[in-house]
Amino acid sequence: MPQLNYTITGNDLQYIKIILEPDQEAIAEQGAMMYVDKHIVVDTILGDGSPSKFGGIGRFWNAVKRSFTGESMFSSIYRNTANKPQSIAIAAPSPGEIVPINLSEHGGMIICQKGAYIAGELGQRIQLAFQKRLRVGFFGGEGFIMQKISGQGIVFIHASGTLKEVVLTPDDELKIDTGCLVGMSSTVRYDIKYTGKLKNSLFGGEGLFYATVSGPGKVWIQSLPMNRLSKILMNSALTGSSSRSSWMGKFYLLAVILVAIATVYNKP
Repeated sequence: MPQLNYTITGNDLQYIKIILEPDQEAIAEQGAMMYVDKHIVVDTILGDGSPSKFGGIGRFWNAVKRSFTGESMFSSIYRNTANKPQSIAIAAPSPGEIVPINLSEHGGMIICQKGAYIAGELGQRIQLAFQKRLRVGFFGGEGFIMQKISGQGIVFIHASGTLKEVVLTPDDELKIDTGCLVGMSSTVRYDIKYTGKLKNSLFGGEGLFYATVSGPGKVWIQSLPMNRLSKILMNSALTGSSSRSSWMGKFYLLAVILVAIATVYNKP
C-alpha cells in the first residue's frame, strides 16, 4: 500500500485530512473522526487489530494493556471502497499541534507520553513502554507507563500548546520539565533527576524533578501540558477576577471546567 497522503489544517485546533486510494485503509482512535466521504466504510476493531498467538483472549488482553497507555480499547478503521480517492478527517482532542512522524526514520519505533496517539497506518502497534528505573516511574510526570508505537509508515501524535522539535547528537543532553516531554526516538536515553536545591523546588514553581534526555535521536516538547492548563483554569475559577463574581457563578464555572477536563482525559 502507498504511504498515507495527508494535510494538517489549522493552528491551535487542528485536524488531519487523509486521502485514501482505492482499498487503502487508515486507523484512528475512537471518537476522533470529523467527517468521511461517501464511500468510506468505518469499522471498529479491538485494540489496534494486531494478532496474538493466544487468539481472542490474547487480543482482548492486548487491548486492556493498550487502555493503560491512555488510548481506548477499541479503534476505528477507515477503508476506501470506491475506485477513486476518498478523504477522511481526524480531529485533535484538544488545543495544540498534530505531529506526523515517519516510523521508518526512527528505527520503526517511538516512545510517547500517555494518550499522545491519534491516528496512523493499519498495522502499527501501541503497547506499554515501562520505564526501567523506579524514580522515572514515580516522578516522570506521566508516570511509570508511556506509549511505545511501532510499525511502519506515518503515525500522528498530539502535543498541547506549541511544539518544539529537537535533534540530539550523541554528546547532547537536555533538561525538560517532566510534563512537557511529548515523545522521543527509541534511541534517546531518558531519566529523571532531582533539581538539586530545595529552595528552587519549593519557591521556583518548577517542582522537585526534571527529565533529562540524551542523544542520539529526536525529541518532541510541548509548551503547555494539559495538567498545567487545568490548574490554571481551576485556580482562575476558584479565585475569580471580578469583585461582582458570585460564589454560585464560580461554582458553575468550575463544574464546566471539570467536565471539559474529564472529557479530554477520558476519550471514548
